[in-house]
Amino acid sequence: MGAQAFQGTVSTGFASKYLQQLCKHFAHKVPATWSPDAGTVEFPFGDCQITATQTDLRFACKAEPGEQSERLKQVVESHLVRFAWRETLTINWDGGTK
Repeated sequence: MGAQAFQGTVSTGFASKYLQQLCKHFAHKVPATWSPDAGTVEFPFGDCQITATQTDLRFACKAEPGEQSERLKQVVESHLVRFAWRETLTINWDGGTK
């Protein structure tokens, strides 16, 4: 069927901090590279590019439709929520929330 691309955005003033925490954490198990402004994580079930601006954290992901894309969304969101425990964050995926 082929991988599908999907995007997510979350508003936060700590986007660069969270980008680096996520990438560093994921790098313990999967290939990941990052700088303060951008990162890439290669999961076995899909890939995710993360960018940070002054006000947003953005995710551009690619995975097979269905179970794999939902798993990728869940992994990214659950880890972000864990690292951002001081604030309530929700990723808006492609016009909707997960």
